[in-house]
Amino acid sequence: MKNLLTLVASASTALAHGGVLTYNIGGKIYNGFVPYNTPTGQNTIQREWDSYNPIQDPTSSGMTCNLNGAVANEIATVAAGSKIVSYWTNPWPHTIGPMVTWMANCNGDCASFTGTGKVWFKIDQAGLISGTLATGLWGSGEMVNNNSTWTSTIPANLKAGNYLLRTETMAIHTSNAPQWYPECATLTVTGSGTGVPASSYLAAIPGVYSMSDPEVNIDIYSNANAGVTTYTIPGPPVYTG
Repeated sequence: MKNLLTLVASASTALAHGGVLTYNIGGKIYNGFVPYNTPTGQNTIQREWDSYNPIQDPTSSGMTCNLNGAVANEIATVAAGSKIVSYWTNPWPHTIGPMVTWMANCNGDCASFTGTGKVWFKIDQAGLISGTLATGLWGSGEMVNNNSTWTSTIPANLKAGNYLLRTETMAIHTSNAPQWYPECATLTVTGSGTGVPASSYLAAIPGVYSMSDPEVNIDIYSNANAGVTTYTIPGPPVYTG
């Protein structure tokens, strides 16, 4: 009976959360990693992640590319200026919180790239789009409205090379208990661009988020936040090239 209850609890947890499962890059579908399964035999552009559960400690090493984060065995080629569609668990259950897409230049082979330090830059983000903190339309709600997909555009003049693409949502529907869901995919960006983000666009992950940030340690249902219609996404500005 105890084992049965454990299985039921695990299944309920899995159903409550999720992540990015597949990508459409240039009209080609690429597999994400399938959590709860051995990496043996999985062909994927996505770094390994172990479960559908969120990360709730912003200082965790799992913030970089989720827990485990082992290197992907495939790489997708994408031209600078192209769109990438990330397919989240459908339907995605959390509609309150921002969406942020990051990239980091591997400066060579992504297989040996750890993603630590101030190497990450945003290529898009969406926070509170309209309405109030508690009842308005958020980036994550827009993702759900788009059939649980998020479309990002690689900056058109980005310098060619190998990059990690980090797709993230931060759910803040639970008071003072944010939930992060990040996944990383490996890309080779092509093109003749020369764009390299300046240091003002770069952030470390972990490091960019802190529980001391009011936008992170937030209770959207508090009296102080009643009627508030603005929200600042933590981190640097978006690099558009």
